[in-house]
Amino acid sequence: MFLLCAVAPAHAQSLGQGLAAFKRQDYVTASRVFIPLAERGNVAAQSYLGFLFETGRGVPQNYTEAAMWYRRAAEQGDARAQYSLGLLYDRGQGVPQDIVEASKWLNLSTAASPPRVRESRARIRDAVTTKMTRGEIAQARLRALEWAPSRER
Repeated sequence: MFLLCAVAPAHAQSLGQGLAAFKRQDYVTASRVFIPLAERGNVAAQSYLGFLFETGRGVPQNYTEAAMWYRRAAEQGDARAQYSLGLLYDRGQGVPQDIVEASKWLNLSTAASPPRVRESRARIRDAVTTKMTRGEIAQARLRALEWAPSRER
């Protein structure tokens, strides 16, 4: 029993430790910290892990894995993950290319973003919208209006 207690803290790393590793560009360590946190539903860890898989930093580049982590965070309301997931849908990376789904996530991200990044996200959202028909725009807006965040259990 004592051995279990002594080993457990070494594996129970915090989001702060992962962020510190990320900031010093130690992406392998960051991914090792983020993975168990993300699996337990930590939104920030999921979003950062999506970025690591998208860019191939600390883990092999894998757009499908990136989309899965971004989606888990996006569904919980993370604006950064919503933005990144929208871009993946626009480009068809890790998910089937779907301009309506891209627009939905970009709309949600823009609405939830802090003022300092809202304008740049709105420009990207608007650029995607220029590729859409009126019907697709309406469909994307309806999907965004019907969406509600849901916490993982």
